[in-house]
Amino acid sequence: MRMGLVPTMLLLAVLMPAAATAAAREDGALVIRVTDARGAPVADAIVSVRPRAGAVAVAPRSPAARRTIDQKDLAFVPGVEVFRPGDEVVFRNSDATRHHVYSFAAGAKFEFVLAPHESSPPFRLERPGAVAVGCNIHDSMIAWLYVSDAPWIVRTGADGSASFDGLPPGGYEVRAWQPRLRPGRGEPLRTVVVAAGATASLSFALPLLPPPLPGHEHMRY
Repeated sequence: MRMGLVPTMLLLAVLMPAAATAAAREDGALVIRVTDARGAPVADAIVSVRPRAGAVAVAPRSPAARRTIDQKDLAFVPGVEVFRPGDEVVFRNSDATRHHVYSFAAGAKFEFVLAPHESSPPFRLERPGAVAVGCNIHDSMIAWLYVSDAPWIVRTGADGSASFDGLPPGGYEVRAWQPRLRPGRGEPLRTVVVAAGATASLSFALPLLPPPLPGHEHMRY
């Protein structure tokens, strides 16, 4: 190797990581805040992000996952969960009573009678949409499986916020869904432009039904 090439190679070794870091910083971010009509934060809202028509933005693809919905203290935990088409769901009974888990949703019909501390076989979810799950023994128990093929999707936390990092610059359509959305309203839609190296923000004020009253009768079997 000629000695004159050594400084050049050393320079490239220094510049290449810096260039890669600079390129990574070209992506943007998006922060969403979801509230109800009174301005209170809304947890368990599903926020999905898609590139606008004609935009090119490739999200990292993750392999199919298996997620567990627990049944604990006569409630589904979590009460709302996000799935991709092809993901599997398993229901676990952590209570000391029997549960009869079922769904009548199109493309996701199932029922499992679970003894205490028993788990269901995995069920594969294929069709995008919201799947309501109940217990045929304890009517107050309900869960929602939200299946989406959106490139980016997040469930809001207790503070009503959701954040997306690593979004390629461009225009996006953002939708928000929550189990208590008033019937006939559909999923609210917003559009936003994410700039390179910047953080955009959006807010949703969802028209929600009142939360259900807790069940007063819990029969044990």
